[in-house]
Amino acid sequence: VQLVESGGGLVQAGGSLRLSCTASGRIFSRYSMGWFRQAPGQEREFVAAITATFESRYYADSMKGRSTISVDNVENTVWLQMASLFDGDTAVYYCAAVTYTGFTYGARDYYARPNNYDFWGQGTLVTVSS
Repeated sequence: VQLVESGGGLVQAGGSLRLSCTASGRIFSRYSMGWFRQAPGQEREFVAAITATFESRYYADSMKGRSTISVDNVENTVWLQMASLFDGDTAVYYCAAVTYTGFTYGARDYYARPNNYDFWGQGTLVTVSS
């Protein structure tokens, strides 16, 4: 599985940005997808995730209400729409894929852990200017 992110760039505070992650083939029936970010000197942190069945979406508290994760199964692309950006959102954003297992109990905590993911993209840089 190969994942390629795009859509990063420079955006003013308060602005919006949509990131995309294109997968090498139709993987969304087998893999749940997550977005993470990593700021300089910081650990990689969870942003959002969507399950392979598209039934459940999970968001970090910091992104809830101002981000949306979605999937285009025809284009093999997972999107991350972000709004009301501020300088704390500056980071390299990564998408990742994890084998879907179907469990629901504790799912959010599971999808929030980077170590659970099997495949990663190379990342795309988002810089928010104040």
